[in-house]
Amino acid sequence: MNVLVCGGAGYIGSNMTAMLAGCRGYVPFVYDNLSKGHRGAVGDVELIEGDLADFDRLVAVLKEKNIDAVMHFAAFIQVGESVEDPLKYYHNNFCNAHTLLCAMEAAGVDKFVFSSTAAVYGIPEIVPITEDAAKKPINPYGESKLAVERMCGYLSAVGKLRYAALRYFNACGAGADGTIGEDHDPESHLIPLIIGAAMGRRADIKIYGTDYPTADGTCVRDYIHIEDLCKAHLLALAKLDEERELVYNLGNGTGYSVREVIDIVRKVSGKDFKVVEVGRRAGDSPVLTADASKARKELGWVTDFPEIERIVESAWKWHFNNPSGYSN
Repeated sequence: MNVLVCGGAGYIGSNMTAMLAGCRGYVPFVYDNLSKGHRGAVGDVELIEGDLADFDRLVAVLKEKNIDAVMHFAAFIQVGESVEDPLKYYHNNFCNAHTLLCAMEAAGVDKFVFSSTAAVYGIPEIVPITEDAAKKPINPYGESKLAVERMCGYLSAVGKLRYAALRYFNACGAGADGTIGEDHDPESHLIPLIIGAAMGRRADIKIYGTDYPTADGTCVRDYIHIEDLCKAHLLALAKLDEERELVYNLGNGTGYSVREVIDIVRKVSGKDFKVVEVGRRAGDSPVLTADASKARKELGWVTDFPEIERIVESAWKWHFNNPSGYSN
């Protein structure tokens, strides 16, 4: 199966590409404009430089490479930025996904695995969150992802698309035995930010809000290792042979507060660093943890890295060996 990985030079996309390349029966092709991704993360897989807004280019690539399925990871992901600049997020996350789906229809490609998010739930009434919980995003990032899910649903209903919407909680860690890690500019994910402080590359780590209704007043999140996440994509892609519409939460089901993650990084790294408490950040939910039992039951999905210490260890290994990221 030939798979086009859109955003395959980014963090999740590059790990997915490596997993596809290592699995018999899959031939991945990376499609990325390199605005956020890294050529060095792609490895030996063919990289096609292109933009998702370029309909003609997409159609040509889909046809020339005889693509059977598309995995879509090319999105903006910063919640705070989405609140400040909603149009940027609707354009990139929704409009470009629309262009991609139009190109797929034109090229006769009907299998689509979509990188969605737990942000579609907003502030949930009950945690852990199941897939049928109310969808009430509280930021443009979550809204833009939910809009794509709904677009896929309507296409599926009329027989034009087979899709899987995978709602991630917090992807983290380094894959391929610590060789493919996180290198965002600017960095927005908690674990690499804390590691940066532990390595002395940041002056401090900031806690945004200490008055949330949680045990220690800081936000609680569910952390899922990047390779466990990618395994679920492979299983979902295979299941699209028999199903038209799949929606799954992907998380470990255990929540950790910001303070707890800071303490775990201190333990793993053996380093201390400055912590600064500041006000809440717009668009953040107090608690987001997953009920991923549906994916476990229907896909046979099993996580290999359920312990957050092992996840942090893999991330620490990558950042320690690559202090300047892929620019090394």
